[in-house]
Amino acid sequence: MEFPSSSIFSPRPSDDTVFYAIYPDSPTATATATATATLHSLHLQILQTISPFTQDYIWQHQPFTLSVSTSPNPSCPCSSSSNLPHLHGHLRYGDNLDDEWFAVFLLFQISIRFPSLSLRLWDSDGDFLLIEAAFHLPRWLNPDTSHHRLFLRLGNLHIVPRDRLPHPSLVDSLAFVANSGHESLASDAIQRAVKKRIEDYPERAGRNMHKVRVRVPVSVAWVLKHEPRLISLAVEGFYDRDVDTMKFAGSMERFVERGATEELVCVSVKMSRAMYAQLVQQRFQAPKCYPTMPCRVEREGFVEAELGMKIACGLEMMYQQRKRDGVEGQGSTWEAFRKSLENSGYFQGLLPGSSEYQRLVQSAQEYYRNTSLHSQASELMNAPVRRIDEILALPHSVDDFRDQEVPPSDDDSWLYGGEEELNSVLMERQKEMELYDLKHKKKGKAKEDQDTSPSSALNADEFDPGDIAKTMQSFVHKLSSYKGAEAPEDRNMEVDIDVDQFIKDMGSIMKYSDNEAANGNIEEGSSSDPDFDDSESDVDEMGEEDDDTFLRTYSDAMNEELKATTLQKSFVRANEQIPANQGTSNASEHNMDDDFSPVDVDVNLVKSILDSLSSQQGLPGPASNLLGLMGVQLPQDTKKGN
Repeated sequence: MEFPSSSIFSPRPSDDTVFYAIYPDSPTATATATATATLHSLHLQILQTISPFTQDYIWQHQPFTLSVSTSPNPSCPCSSSSNLPHLHGHLRYGDNLDDEWFAVFLLFQISIRFPSLSLRLWDSDGDFLLIEAAFHLPRWLNPDTSHHRLFLRLGNLHIVPRDRLPHPSLVDSLAFVANSGHESLASDAIQRAVKKRIEDYPERAGRNMHKVRVRVPVSVAWVLKHEPRLISLAVEGFYDRDVDTMKFAGSMERFVERGATEELVCVSVKMSRAMYAQLVQQRFQAPKCYPTMPCRVEREGFVEAELGMKIACGLEMMYQQRKRDGVEGQGSTWEAFRKSLENSGYFQGLLPGSSEYQRLVQSAQEYYRNTSLHSQASELMNAPVRRIDEILALPHSVDDFRDQEVPPSDDDSWLYGGEEELNSVLMERQKEMELYDLKHKKKGKAKEDQDTSPSSALNADEFDPGDIAKTMQSFVHKLSSYKGAEAPEDRNMEVDIDVDQFIKDMGSIMKYSDNEAANGNIEEGSSSDPDFDDSESDVDEMGEEDDDTFLRTYSDAMNEELKATTLQKSFVRANEQIPANQGTSNASEHNMDDDFSPVDVDVNLVKSILDSLSSQQGLPGPASNLLGLMGVQLPQDTKKGN
């Protein structure tokens, strides 16, 4: 059976992971011996630089690490730079967000100490530093346009400008930041927003540590004494337990040798606040084989023993799980490999557990063990197991912890009284949003003042009401897409409308063609129906007379109804002047039957819109919205309020 390349099946990083990459200036794709040696030297210098900050820090899941990457490196998480010699790493922070920002602080420190380096960092959300400065970013910058634009250099944030590099590659961006850093330097507001999150590090990293006094079996105390950082794996084993790993805690084969008769010893354990919260907030029943704990009446002793029991069970579950995975070759990378085989049809739809299915599984496991992927994963999985075995192989007893002074636990009121801190953070965000809104309101007010400036007033005085009619006709005749109506871009576009022809067509429909022809409203020889000419007269004459009779009767009845209304007075007729300061009541009062003079469409349109605008009394409404969409600016009503 032929298997795909193992590099494809590396496990997908979890969402709670931050990635970072460090690029020396003038990177080359050639992995020469000199370039590799330079990277290893740089790696050592960086680790020595950050060591004072990290030596007493307990990371949630894994420590801050760096690896040398030289081409070709298909497993490099920096896909766009896998062919460039660089340093890279990733850090899973889990529930402890402080780990992520402590890593950001370390990267800023590296950029300050090494001026010839450019750094990138990102997580599952992308360039998460930009989220912190969201209220200060230029409008063109968004997750779709930020690719290969954000870098750290000399302790500052750099954003490659769009006008200089519209579609930058990583190599181009690195060269630009290195050679034209003054052009890519982010604004002061962006710098402040980002650096505010790390301004209290490394002190905050120390405050994030919590020391607690616990009572644990001797073997657990011995392991934590020699490797205090293993507490993170113990908490992870307890917090992420499942049905399978719970079976390991039920027997406690490795850390409780004498069962319930074993004596508990008191020790001080340092962990992060997030780890402490994960232990305290979960209820867990002690296994039957676990040593006898103090009675609940002894509150202090019981709390210390209960917390120690959770640590011991977590350490047991982690140890046994990793030992099994390391021996059987069934770690997380094996699971990813197996699932990829399932997706490719390797198991041929066989039922899990069948003999043929098991044969294919064994064949896949044999192939997996022979790959470098397994050897690397196995070594990583077995590292804590081997270290624990080495520590427990050393002589130890209860006497090693007897009569030693153990400091009291740190105050954990922060676990129950974080409301103030949360409200403070929310108030800061609220203030930032208010400043952002105020800034944009000022911009809007400045624009409004500019619109009402003397020059604007002058333009308003030159306002032509005909613009409304022309723009509206252009808007009505404009072809729109499925996205909706679109305002015409050119408001000065002329629209040719023949009002006389419009009246003729209306008259022909209402069968007034004879009367209007006599009045000179319709030219001789014009057809009463634009869709038919005189040659198409094969309609039954009797039927046509019946239609004419019906239309006249209908028209007469409609006119009789309209005589009692003011509808005919609400329209302005052609060649009719509207007296100043007079309403529609002074319109022509000729009878509809006697006067069918054409309606002036443009004048009626402008008059209706202006009447609607006046009725809004300066408030938002359909007329002002429509005119704004058309781009028509009306003069201020200076008579209002007089």
